[in-house]
Amino acid sequence: MQNVSAPDAKQVPAQTTSWAGVASLGLGVFALVMAEFLPASLLPAIAADLGVSEGTAGQAVTMTAIGAGLSGLFLPALLPRTDRRLVLIGLTAAAVVSDVLVAFAPNLVVLLAARLLMGVSLGGFWAVAIAMSARLVPSDYLGRAVTVINAGVSVATIAAVPLGTWLGALWGWRGVFLLAAGAALAALLVQAVTLPRFVPDAAGSLRVLVVTLRSRTVLFGLGGILVVVAGHFTGFTYIRPATESVSGIDASGLAVLLFVYGIANVGGTAVSGVLADRVLRVAALFFPAMISLGMVAMVVTGSTRAGLFVAVALWGFGFGGVPTTAQTWAARTDPQHLEQLGGVTVTVFQIAIALAAVGGGLLVDHIGATAPLVVGSMAAIVGGLLLVSALRPAAR
Repeated sequence: MQNVSAPDAKQVPAQTTSWAGVASLGLGVFALVMAEFLPASLLPAIAADLGVSEGTAGQAVTMTAIGAGLSGLFLPALLPRTDRRLVLIGLTAAAVVSDVLVAFAPNLVVLLAARLLMGVSLGGFWAVAIAMSARLVPSDYLGRAVTVINAGVSVATIAAVPLGTWLGALWGWRGVFLLAAGAALAALLVQAVTLPRFVPDAAGSLRVLVVTLRSRTVLFGLGGILVVVAGHFTGFTYIRPATESVSGIDASGLAVLLFVYGIANVGGTAVSGVLADRVLRVAALFFPAMISLGMVAMVVTGSTRAGLFVAVALWGFGFGGVPTTAQTWAARTDPQHLEQLGGVTVTVFQIAIALAAVGGGLLVDHIGATAPLVVGSMAAIVGGLLLVSALRPAAR
């Protein structure tokens, strides 16, 4: 994103403060991420209704990741001078359409197309929302603004899977997606009321994106984010076989364990904004270290119920602070190209998730159920050190 020129009727002055606008972005993120996570709890019902295997139906998740990765990377360059208020409202509207299409999908093809649209909405929204938040609050409060937005992720993480499971049994999986459409529609209405107009004063382009990625600082930071996120998801994607291996916990116990993880995740998100605003380098290493410590503690002490729950709380707290830290790093590293760098960060997250799913699966199959925890813990620390190294030039 480029610097805003002198304010006029078409632009938002950089000093304009609108926490209501920031909250509307958080509400939008909640609606999008909730819809992203819903298939995890509804997959068997979706597969049975559409007459496909669960593995085939699971490609709905893959389509969302593909759409998000491409949209986060290219949308800012494809819409360089479009009013960002309209872009955000349009992406939220696309999420409403996606949820409705999924709810009435007659076959797998329609469902996959709708989930691709959801991915486009999700990735594009993330890329533009962080840049917009930088225009809604003073720079010293950017980390806290990002925390408000990421709170939508934390709440969705806690709510989506258990809510989808419970309401899916009551209403059916299609009814749950209609509820998700309603949440997105509510977010759209709030955004329409609270978001100011903002047109970037200079056009972005694919060339600008390439220039941004030539920076060694940027590449080190993105590499650090990639390794931290991949480390987390290497363990988290296979948390069920790992916990069953170390503790023998049953399905109901796992549900409680994941709820504790979610609560701790909210806690990490809550403190990450202030920490990132004041001591970003500390945050860049502290939260990955908590992820690593939680994973190691699960292997070492997970055989006891208390040890298992403490370990997962540390882990959840650690990952709760990672998105805010990563996005604040992007905003501080290259504020003039925030949309481009924010979009690349979204893509890096999606790549990390995909790599973690593949790598973690190989570790489980060929080494053991706890191997993803060990490898993931090491990756989290290495990634944190890379991200800290990317902050050194800026600190000097």
